[in-house]
Amino acid sequence: MKKSFFVIPLSFLAHILIVNITLYALTPITYLNAFTIAFINLSWFFITYSLDFYPTARRESFGQSLKNFFKLYLLFGLVYFSSFAFLKPYSYSWQYLLMVYLIICILLMLFRIFFYWSRNLVRTKEYVHTRAVVIGRDKNLKKIRRIFDIPKYGYRYMGYFDNSKSNSPTYLGNIESSYEYIFKNNVEEVYCMASRLSKDEIKHLMNIADNSLKKLKIIPDNKELFSRAMSIELYDSVPVLNLRASPLDLEYSNLIKRIFDIIFSSMVIIFVLSWLTPLVYILMKFDSKGPLFFKQKRHGVNKNTFWCYKFRSMTKSDDSDTKMATKNDMRVTKLGKILRKTSIDELPQFFNVLKGDMSIVGPRPHMEVHTKQYETSVEKYLVRHFLKPGITGLAQVKGYRGEIIRKSDIVNRVRYDIFYMEKWSILLDIQIITLTITNVFSNEEKAY
Repeated sequence: MKKSFFVIPLSFLAHILIVNITLYALTPITYLNAFTIAFINLSWFFITYSLDFYPTARRESFGQSLKNFFKLYLLFGLVYFSSFAFLKPYSYSWQYLLMVYLIICILLMLFRIFFYWSRNLVRTKEYVHTRAVVIGRDKNLKKIRRIFDIPKYGYRYMGYFDNSKSNSPTYLGNIESSYEYIFKNNVEEVYCMASRLSKDEIKHLMNIADNSLKKLKIIPDNKELFSRAMSIELYDSVPVLNLRASPLDLEYSNLIKRIFDIIFSSMVIIFVLSWLTPLVYILMKFDSKGPLFFKQKRHGVNKNTFWCYKFRSMTKSDDSDTKMATKNDMRVTKLGKILRKTSIDELPQFFNVLKGDMSIVGPRPHMEVHTKQYETSVEKYLVRHFLKPGITGLAQVKGYRGEIIRKSDIVNRVRYDIFYMEKWSILLDIQIITLTITNVFSNEEKAY
């Protein structure tokens, strides 16, 4: 989980409170009309979303955000004044309404100033620093260093690697020694000077990053390097390629996805699991001995371990945490066959979603033993762990669910998981959920 996960939600909440408290205090008649309240609050959400108003880039400063701020003032001003059209005419004079609007603008600006001041203060603390190294030394190294050395950006520059030896205190060794250093020192972001590395060395670093949950960024030259998820960022005047960009890197996107998860999972728990759970419990007592729920440790985002819950569909065995279920598995109970064929056994995972361990849509979580197996045998397998695991996913609706028989099964599953990460949108989530519901009764009994 990102260190600043709560920054965007808290900023949004603070702004909404400023707007609503000011309006309630100075124009109380506004709150006698529910439509006006909804209009103002929903408009704020859609305006800020369309402007990408809330800061997501580590290097964004107060000055850089001013342009968006004035756009927000203009658009929200139109909403603010038009909202009084729903109230009784002449409730307030236009001079008074203008004064209230200016007070809102001033309060929002003061909070924005406080936000950047407090954010910069927090980023000077060691525990929130992002540990970064540079591989290769060229003319851009000093420019990148200037960014890393600014405390408010929250980087901890560890040093650089290059095949040309140096007496510089920040010189850490040759390029080959960087691979071991990155893992031993928990480096989070690796910056590569493309001018100092061969094409093969860069590709090797790309593979290391994809298979070790490290963020790789490249300061480019004229080498032919292409990636579907590539995006470019400016560090002062230096262009930097982010080779594993995703819409979910934005805090705003994570907030939208999390709100959707909470609302959807709450509805399933209240309207489905509330009556289905006791029914399954009664039927299970007639069918086999054992607990109602089966829980198993699985790997989630950034390989963090969590307990994944299901309705028990098998008899108790010693190899349940190491052996993947297979078709016609003798461990599956009579009731379990029905639960698995209809995917009802997966429904308790909505509690995992509500807790925040999982999302409704995302890569399916694997057992710990299988993660250890695939991370060394399947290229880019660990890329899928940049996201929260899901109850369903793009790979599942494309047919790659159930027992993994051939290596191509897991390779294609990873391919779809990475594609989902790169192309995520809330509309894509809704499409996947719809396809899952449509296919749930037509697919063969799942084994995974």
